[in-house]
Amino acid sequence: MHTTTTDHQHEIRRKRAFVGAVAGHVIEWYDYGIYGFLAVYMGQLFFASENPVVGLMSSFAVFALSFFMRPLGGLFFGPMADRIGRKQTLLIVLILMAGSTCLIGMIPTAASIGVAAPVLLIALRCVQGFSAGGEIGTVTSFIAEYAGPGKRGQATSWLMVTAVLGLLLGSLVANGLTMALGAETMLAWGWRLPFLFAGVLGLIAIYIRLKLEDSPEFQELARAGERSPAPLRESLTWGRAIALVFCIIAVHSSIFYLVLTYASTFIVETLDFSSTVRFWFVTIACLLAAFVMPIGGRLSDRYGRKPVLLVSGVWATVSMFWFFVSAPGATPLSFFFPLMSCALAFGFYASSTYATMSELLPTRVRSTGIAVAYNLPVAIFGGSAPLVATWIISATGSISAPWYFFVGTGVISLVALLVLKQSDFDRAAAASMTGKIQLPEAELEDAEVPAALA
Repeated sequence: MHTTTTDHQHEIRRKRAFVGAVAGHVIEWYDYGIYGFLAVYMGQLFFASENPVVGLMSSFAVFALSFFMRPLGGLFFGPMADRIGRKQTLLIVLILMAGSTCLIGMIPTAASIGVAAPVLLIALRCVQGFSAGGEIGTVTSFIAEYAGPGKRGQATSWLMVTAVLGLLLGSLVANGLTMALGAETMLAWGWRLPFLFAGVLGLIAIYIRLKLEDSPEFQELARAGERSPAPLRESLTWGRAIALVFCIIAVHSSIFYLVLTYASTFIVETLDFSSTVRFWFVTIACLLAAFVMPIGGRLSDRYGRKPVLLVSGVWATVSMFWFFVSAPGATPLSFFFPLMSCALAFGFYASSTYATMSELLPTRVRSTGIAVAYNLPVAIFGGSAPLVATWIISATGSISAPWYFFVGTGVISLVALLVLKQSDFDRAAAASMTGKIQLPEAELEDAEVPAALA
C-alpha cells in the first residue's frame, strides 16, 4: 500500500512538473518568436530606409543578433541550473523573457526618439536572447530527468510541440491582427499589442512555475553532495558529446526557423502571396509539425534515436532544397507541398533531438552541456537563417539561391549522425548513475571559471 501511495504521489509530481515546464515553454517561444512575425513592421518603424530590403534586412539582423546572445545566456544559466537547481533557473529566465517582451511593446519608434529607438529595441532583444539561452538546457534537463530512461523521446518531444505552439500562437496573434486591423493600423499602433499580451501570459506562467519541485535526479545529486563544483569546466570534458550535439542541431535549427519564421516573410515579401495565404500556410505547417512530434518521439523510444534522426534528417535536407527550387514562378497551390514536406520533416527530426541531447550528457552537467552545445548552432544556423537567406537573394537576385545554406546544414547533421555510436549514450548513462567526476576533484575546484558561470 505504501509503495502504491508513493508511486501515485510521484506520478502527480511528474504531471505537475510536466505541465509547469511546458506552460512556461509556450510563453518563452511566443515571446521570442513574435518579433519574427512582425519583422516587416519593425523594419519600417525602427530602421527607416528608402530601400525596403535594407529595412527588412536590418530587422532580421536584430533578430539574428539576439540569437548570438543565447550562448552567453547558456553559459550563465546552464551552470546555474546544475548548481542551484532546475526550478529556480526556469523561473528567472521566464521573468526576464516576459518582462523584456512586454517592454518592446512600450518603446517609442524612430519617428519619435530617433536613433535611441533601435538602440532600445536591440537591448531588449538581447535580453530575450540571453533568457532563451538559459531556458532550453534547463527545461530539457528538467523534463528528461522526470521522464526517466525509456520515455524521454516522447516526453521531451512535447517541449518541441509547445515551442511550435508558442510560435503558432505568435503567428495567430500577429497575422490575425494584420487581417483584422489592416497593414496601416498595424504599422500605426497594432504591432504593440502582441508584445504587450506577453506580459499577461508571463504572469500566468510564472505562477505555474512557482509551484514546481526540482527533478528527482537533481534532488538525489543534491542530497548525495554530488553536484558539480564547476559545471562549465566539467562539461568541457565531454567534448565529443558536445560536438555531436552541435552538429545534430544544425539542421534542427535551420529548418525550425525556415518553417516557423522565415517562411512567413518569404511567402508575402518574395512570392507576393496574400496575407491570408501566409496565415493559413504557416498555421497548417505549425499544426502538422506539432502533430507528428509525439509520434516521432515515441518511435525513437522504441527503435532508437539514430534511425529516426537519420531518416528524418535526409528528408529535411531534401525538403529544404525543394522549398527553394520550387519558389520561382510558384503559385500558392504548387508551393503548398514543399512547405508541408518541410513541416513534416521538421516535426519528425525535432521530435528526438532533445532526448538525444539529454542522453549524451550526464546529470551533473546536463544543463550546462546542452546550453553550450545547443545555443551555438541555433545562433549560427537558426537565428541567422532569415538574414542569410534575405542577403543571398539580394546578392544573387535568385530566390532559389538560399538552398545552398540550408542544405549545407543538413549535410553537417547527417555526417554527425553517421558518426554517432551507442557507446556515446552508454558513457553518459554510466556517469549519471555513478555520479563520476570527469576530472580530479582538486582540479575542478581549482578551475579558473568565473563564479557566475560555475
